[in-house]
Amino acid sequence: MPRLRKNSAPGSPALLSKDGCPIVARSVRKRGIPRTRKAWGLVVMGILSTVFLSSACRIDMHVQPRLNPLSRSDFFTDQRSERPPVDGTVARGELREDTYFYTGKAGNSPGNYMPFPVTKAVLERGHERYNIYCAPCHSRVGDGNGFIPSRGFARKPPSYHIERLQKAPLGYFYDVITNGFGIMPDYASQIPPRDRWSIVAYIRALQLSQNATKADVPAGQNVPSEPPNFRGEPGSGATLPVIDPASQSTTEERK
Repeated sequence: MPRLRKNSAPGSPALLSKDGCPIVARSVRKRGIPRTRKAWGLVVMGILSTVFLSSACRIDMHVQPRLNPLSRSDFFTDQRSERPPVDGTVARGELREDTYFYTGKAGNSPGNYMPFPVTKAVLERGHERYNIYCAPCHSRVGDGNGFIPSRGFARKPPSYHIERLQKAPLGYFYDVITNGFGIMPDYASQIPPRDRWSIVAYIRALQLSQNATKADVPAGQNVPSEPPNFRGEPGSGATLPVIDPASQSTTEERK
């Protein structure tokens, strides 16, 4: 048991050992706290290092060298924190190497071919998209008597079956869907490029369906039935067609 003496300095530990070091309670010593000055120094250095590193990370995370959006910056000559994209950079998925697929033009003129094969699935997709986006104005048969013009729209869209649009190249329809025409707005944001081409393919099929003759039927293939006669104008997107009963009975007799 070391000899103890009282420390008279104010604020100092009450009991000191013979060599002047503070006495630590015997119960605390039994828990493994180092007894030598060298060990104490290592412990204190480790604690201080941990505190220093932790505080440095916290400052770096909470006080970052950043700028608020659209704020002023003295770092750049134009004092704008928002920087334009580097010249020549292209966003992922926006390379658009196939110019015709995205514009419908070969050079400055609209092309007249599909950029991918037209299958039954393509026509069905075009039929579906056409009925959603085009039929309200152009009608489901493409004659321009859609629901909106029938309710007093100022300018009626042209029929797809006039000679000018029958001879129009496929790229022309694609360009109109993409950029709009006259009072028709563009549908670039609503309809993806492939769906626009599907609609174009369906418009061409729609033109053929409304103007086909027996000469267009392949050799050896019979026409299933004669086209029915309608009372008045054929139906549009707003009205259903009314078939003449006389033509219907004639067709049934031929069967």
